[in-house]
Amino acid sequence: MTSGGVPAALLRGGTSKGLFLLAADLPADPAERDDLLLRLMGSPDPAQIDGVGGAVPVTSKVAVVAPSDDPEHDVDYLFLQVGVDAATVSDRQNCGNLLAAVGQFAVGRGLVAAGPERTAVRIRMVNSGATAVSRFATPGGRVDFTGTTAIAGVPGTAAPVLLDMLGTEGSTTGALLPTGRVADRVDGLDVTCVDNGMPVVVVRAADLGLTGHEPPAELAADAGLTARVDALRIRAGALMGLGDVRDAPVPKTTLVAPPRTGGAIGTRTFIPVRPHPAIGVLGAVSVVTAGLLDGSVAHDLLDRGTGGPLAVEHPSGSLEVDVEIAPGDPPRVLRSTVVRTARMLFDGVVFPRA
Repeated sequence: MTSGGVPAALLRGGTSKGLFLLAADLPADPAERDDLLLRLMGSPDPAQIDGVGGAVPVTSKVAVVAPSDDPEHDVDYLFLQVGVDAATVSDRQNCGNLLAAVGQFAVGRGLVAAGPERTAVRIRMVNSGATAVSRFATPGGRVDFTGTTAIAGVPGTAAPVLLDMLGTEGSTTGALLPTGRVADRVDGLDVTCVDNGMPVVVVRAADLGLTGHEPPAELAADAGLTARVDALRIRAGALMGLGDVRDAPVPKTTLVAPPRTGGAIGTRTFIPVRPHPAIGVLGAVSVVTAGLLDGSVAHDLLDRGTGGPLAVEHPSGSLEVDVEIAPGDPPRVLRSTVVRTARMLFDGVVFPRA
């Protein structure tokens, strides 16, 4: 720490924003670390007014990065979801959005040497043990965040970040289909429970009397709907082997619908009961995976087009995902790839409240 503060950087990764810190700059004891993070982010407080959190889940995130002791990886990345109005810090999920900025942070902190034009960083996602390879521009051996790639949900453009994700199958539950089935009947609804980087309960929006294209604010205002979503995910979480998930951020619930804007599938996601303004990267990967599985609730809604990446429509636009699956019983995921962008927002010292 520096004069009571902690060296840190705030970066946007994909459609999320988070505080990036080196593990060496945090207390080794998890309880002490979590207490510090709550005070840095300004939680618990709906406005997070006395911290650097952004008062919504997608901006109340922390990435803890360290050199990896595994020769197959360059760095370790621990994602922590910090509660906004609750004093919670959870490591029960990955974040594929913040993942898009981990490699650049690691280069900036001297954990990985930059290449003369581009750099590939092998990242171990500590939450699940999965691997991601992040590829990004480093002209002249320096990270360059500028570029012409646009992603939905983020204004302007930035340099593209290619994320190849390996070993994401069963990231939290231990199985691609954690219930052992492609489809289940839960709380009176047909669902597909899938885990390819993120445990997700996929349900047809029409089965809830929705189009699947409603604005997030409209969904949030429907107390009956959010209560139904919560009940569904609690029951599904138990079936997925996650135990009592009432206070957990996973599983997520995603409503799927036919696409409307030229994409492959329409989505509305709850995190866990608050409508997402877009969709998480790994959540989108899991939804596309479900759509590719014959017999799932998403299969007949997925427009596969002519091959190649599939655009997942969400409230802010769309996210392109490419998933390669080997058929079988059970099916196996060979590879998942997404394109994201990232940007450095500040680099300095962050101070916790007393």
